[in-house]
Amino acid sequence: MGTQNSVALPLRSHTILGVCEAIGEDFGFNPIFLRIPFAVGVLWNPLITFATYFALGAVVLGSRLLFPRAKQADQTSQSVQASDAANEQTELARAA
Repeated sequence: MGTQNSVALPLRSHTILGVCEAIGEDFGFNPIFLRIPFAVGVLWNPLITFATYFALGAVVLGSRLLFPRAKQADQTSQSVQASDAANEQTELARAA
């Protein structure tokens, strides 16, 4: 997946509250597929669109608080495995 942003979703410069980004991360799709309907919804009926957005935001917040991800442990184990592989390559090169 590449490098991960360590900045909290609501504080990122390209998000409002990070609701679409968080839902996209959780379900594995591009958040633009949610942003476009919300943008159209704001033009069509702003009250319902904002209510829906904030309701989804509450659901995302609740899910993140109740079920935090263990990314830190996964990233640590991956970096340890990568450093072990790099050390093994270095040792093989020295042996040759």
